[in-house]
Parts: sequence; C-alpha cells; structure tokens
Amino acid sequence: MAALACAAGLAMLLTAALHAAPPARPVKIAVLTPGLSFGEVLGGLRDGLGQLGYREDTNLILLVEDTKGGGSDVKAQAQALVAAKPDVLVTVSTSHTMAAKSATSTIPIVFTWVGDPVRSGLVPNYASSGNNLTGLSVYSGPLSGKRLEILKEITPDARRILCLVARESIAEISFGLAQRTAEQLGMVLIRRDVASRDDIVRELGALPRGAFDAIYHVPSGLVTAHIGLLIQRARDDKVALMTHEDEQVAAGALVSYGANYRRMGQQTARIVDRVLSGVAPSEIPIQIPDKLMLAINLVTARTIGLKPPLTLLERAERIVE
Repeated sequence: MAALACAAGLAMLLTAALHAAPPARPVKIAVLTPGLSFGEVLGGLRDGLGQLGYREDTNLILLVEDTKGGGSDVKAQAQALVAAKPDVLVTVSTSHTMAAKSATSTIPIVFTWVGDPVRSGLVPNYASSGNNLTGLSVYSGPLSGKRLEILKEITPDARRILCLVARESIAEISFGLAQRTAEQLGMVLIRRDVASRDDIVRELGALPRGAFDAIYHVPSGLVTAHIGLLIQRARDDKVALMTHEDEQVAAGALVSYGANYRRMGQQTARIVDRVLSGVAPSEIPIQIPDKLMLAINLVTARTIGLKPPLTLLERAERIVE
C-alpha cells in the first residue's frame, strides 16, 4: 500500500505539470471499449482531450471500437485497431486491455477502468510498467471490503448476498477480497459464475424471490455493461444493490462507492496527453482515481422499504432524490 500511495502521489504531481501544446498534425487515438454503461468513460475522455486542445475536426482522429459488452471478438477487434496504427490505444476494462496487450508490444496503450493491473498481470508494479502500458486503475479489488461494510451499514439484516462473478481476473480478485470481509461481517456470499449476458439472465431467473437478501456487484466489464439487469432484479425483489459507480446509482442502484466514470475518462485523457507529448508509458506511474464517491438513491430506498442511516447520508457526496 505504501508503494501504491507513493506512486499515486507521484502521478498527481506529474499530471499537474504543464502539458505541451497538441501537435499541429492530427494524432490518431484508438479506443477499445465495452460500450453500454461504459459510455460515460468515453464521454469523459472526449471532454478531457477537448480541454487539452484536441479537436476531432482539426488535430484529432478518434477511432472507437465498441464491443457492446465484450465477447469472443474482442481480440480480433483489438488487432483491427492495432492495424490502423494509432499513436495511442486507449482501453477500457481489464479484459479489453489484456486483448490489446496481446495485440501489440510497441503501440502505447493507456488503460482505464482496470481493477488491479498488477494482479491481472498487465504490469509488474504501479511505479513503472516496464512495457508499453500505463493508465488508470479503478482500484476495485482493495475497495471490495469497504463496499460490503457500507452494504452492511445500510441494510444490517442482510446476510445472504448474491454475487455474479464474471470470468475476468478483476472479478476473481474482487470476490476473493470480498469473501474475507463477508466472513468477518457474518455474511454469506452466494456466488454465480457468468460469461455472457445470457448467463446473467439465466442465473437471475433461476433464483426464486427470497433466495438472497441483497446483491453485491462484483466489478467486471461484463456485469458492469449489463448492470441494468441487476438493478431491475433488486427493484423487483425489493433488496439493496451495492455497486461501485455513482451513475449506476442514478440509474436505480441503491448505493455505490468508487470512482465516477466521466471523471476517470477525463483523468485518462491527461495521461494520453503525456504519452502524445513524448513520454514513454513505462515512465508514467499507474494512477488511481483522483476522487472516490459515496452515492445513495433515496428513491430506490423508499421503493424497497429501506431508510438509510443518517450517519451514512451525511457521508454521501451524491444523493439521488
């Protein structure tokens, strides 16, 4: 953790430095994204690039490959973007970053919304990747326990917690860390493995009402892309849904704790700008979100019959009413 804090501090100092003016010639930035609910990340990236002087109609060519949640074609889509020879390849999520890493060892890759780039095997440490990757970790794994603690605080009687775990490294890492906290809190995690949207629909449909007391969103590109399915099931069963991003709370989840997608996109743009200015990815420490946010949806709380404690509401930075 000390090394991570040091790297994060260094990263903030570096991003605060003056940026070189964008080049006169158009730069080509490719983006490999799961799309769907990750749209805000791309929106933030566009915002951030615009603030830094990059304009799609003048000095920026933006190639976006939307995989619509992922699937068997992600590797092929990554290879197609590499074939376009971009100056930088931006990847959203762990699975998409791994596909890009397999496709090129020379084109700079700037990743975002990657849960744990070290445990996932993308980079050896946060201080320096030692390769063509750098980017922004969403810090999902280490926050898993904290999210369960908040879930316990908002719904103290919840014991059986449904978890949909995708076949992604960050999902396994996050679930493992959540499992340790669950045992300490007296919770039982009901694990269901999923590899596609159809799996999510099938697993949710197979569980009768009353089979679980709350839903915990284990971070993954797949389940995040289809978070609406979890929001609907939680609403139907009148149970709490704990997730990791405040726009998901705006969409109907009860509570979240984590980074904001649009802010992450903007922060990613600043890293891209440094790479385009000539800094090697290996010289840019891996960053973590510059802000974490607790969000609560009071409309959802009333719908499912919960009254969040005042102590939690006082800590919330976003309340949906």
